[in-house]
Amino acid sequence: MLSAESAALVEATLPAVAGALDEITTRFYATMFHDRPELLDGMFNRGNQASGAQRRALAGSIAGFASALLANPEARPDELLSRIAHKHAAVGVTDDQYTIVHKYLFGAIAEVLGEAVTPEVAAAWDEVYWLMAGALISREALLYQDAGVQPGGIWRPWTVVERRTETPDVVSFLLRPADGEPAPRARAGQYVSVRVRMADGVHQLRQYSLSSDPGGELRRITVKRVTQEADAPAGEVSTLLHDEVRAGDELLLSAPFGDVFLDEPADASAPVVLVSAGIGVTPMTGILAHLAALGSTRPVLVLHADRSPADHALRAETNDLVGRLPDARAVYWYERPGAEEPDARTGLMDLSGIELPDGATVFLCGPLPFMREVRAQLLGAGVPPRGIRYEVFGPDLWLPGTAA
Repeated sequence: MLSAESAALVEATLPAVAGALDEITTRFYATMFHDRPELLDGMFNRGNQASGAQRRALAGSIAGFASALLANPEARPDELLSRIAHKHAAVGVTDDQYTIVHKYLFGAIAEVLGEAVTPEVAAAWDEVYWLMAGALISREALLYQDAGVQPGGIWRPWTVVERRTETPDVVSFLLRPADGEPAPRARAGQYVSVRVRMADGVHQLRQYSLSSDPGGELRRITVKRVTQEADAPAGEVSTLLHDEVRAGDELLLSAPFGDVFLDEPADASAPVVLVSAGIGVTPMTGILAHLAALGSTRPVLVLHADRSPADHALRAETNDLVGRLPDARAVYWYERPGAEEPDARTGLMDLSGIELPDGATVFLCGPLPFMREVRAQLLGAGVPPRGIRYEVFGPDLWLPGTAA
């Protein structure tokens, strides 16, 4: 619980702190990596640092947590904390690193805001930080315990059993534990981190959804090559996986994490809607494969948008899985339609005319502009916000309360 004295000071200074968070987090990361360069080796993704995505995600989480405390000092924003805890566990964050972050973050706050940061103001924000850190440390400890690993000890070697080209810019890797031990338990829709050594010796990691049924001893990830854009460099990890990794090679994978996964409800007839665009299809294919493996009779509606049928990764597999489920159907949208899917719709995803099942759990994954637009359509169609679960690849720039 945030104390009344601190709440008053945080409320008074939140506009100034929030307005300066971009500068604060920029200085924070620059100073911390200068003093602790080892943190860039396998903990932080350099592409996310270069694009500013990590900085913006940190700023959003701080402002979001503080705002939530002010709205209800006795409650914590569980959805925000859960998503961050899973992301942290997937890269092996440990308790001691919160002390390191605290040192450099509060140093940056003092430098940027100067005399405005009185001892009383610093103490109030210190309380906010340790409330958030304490909640995350507790959640991450439970996640590590549930995964059967020591805090931070998330990595295991996996052997690439098969590499398959899905589209010109997407490949799948089928993997088996290299140590001969059983595969860890995973839930359909979760992701793993992949940790690789780059040419300069620095380790980099990236999260990839499990794109097959996670119930067996094999796991599959499906990787899109991330090309350079104006505001972001090419993806180091995806480039290495595409260019260098073949069957027989080993990869380091984390234990599975992620709070967006298929629950088995008490009511086995509860419908599921899977909404995706582009490479956001990967967790949806994993969920579909799991439903098919269970012999599920739940109503399933698959909605996917892509550039063209040729760009639609796992399209044939999705069609096969839909055909194996007794009450499933799929609707596709393509910007450039093709003869492969004659019934597909043209253009961007438009849910008008799509009959959404009542009481469905909706899973949503794709580029952020797509998710914002489609979420608004879902809400407009009467789907309650609590019924929409979303997954973001990389830092979460769409935090609760920031989207329509």
